[in-house]
Amino acid sequence: MSGQNSGKKVIGLRAQAEVHKGQRDICLTTFLKVEIPLKDWQNRLSQVKISKQDLNKLIMNYLVIEGYKDAAEKFSRESGLHPGIELASIEDRMTIRNAIEEGHIENAIERVNDLDPEILDTNPRLYFHLQLQRLIELIRNNHISTALEFASEELAPLGLTNPEFLEELERTMALLAFENMQQSPVSYLLEQSQRQKLASELNSAILTAQCQEKDPKLPGLLRMLVWAQNQLEEKVSFPKIKNLVTAELEAPN
Repeated sequence: MSGQNSGKKVIGLRAQAEVHKGQRDICLTTFLKVEIPLKDWQNRLSQVKISKQDLNKLIMNYLVIEGYKDAAEKFSRESGLHPGIELASIEDRMTIRNAIEEGHIENAIERVNDLDPEILDTNPRLYFHLQLQRLIELIRNNHISTALEFASEELAPLGLTNPEFLEELERTMALLAFENMQQSPVSYLLEQSQRQKLASELNSAILTAQCQEKDPKLPGLLRMLVWAQNQLEEKVSFPKIKNLVTAELEAPN
């Protein structure tokens, strides 16, 4: 019996030693984490050579896919870079995008159907989102009776076909629960970014129907930047770009 107790004690001591060793290694790793000062990091970045032509192509790719025809034309003149397609071909997409961003949803739907009626016929989620935005515009303009009628006759039947649609409809109707809709927890539905989100969704659907690239490369590269910074931060303390709009480096804390 005493031999068994001794064996258990030895095993327990070894386990405890392994735990302490692991904790010590973690502390040592944290203590030895390299910190790179802002100036040194800036010097390292300045040594990275990036082709201006590649940057121009990245910008042009974004402008063409997102449908910014006028900006693409101007950028083409300034950079000497050909957009790769006839810019006149994005005129319809730009007109539809502008209609969405100005809140003229019915006009946008008519133009999409004139362009290719199968786009909405084969994409029920997109069609529902367009109809939902029509409801949001009615609520925004305080056409409450019309909004209630539209929700009941047009959107509720669509909601019965898909639980997600019904959830989105209920969320939108919550705007009416507040006398001041800006105080509603879903007031973001009234923001311009909501229109822009829908415009991008519709734009992608049109590009897909036209067998064109539907997603610009720039947002993907920004997501990759965030991921790479998070991975590196596990091993090194370094200046990060936290604001992707300004792209300013912030020194490590």
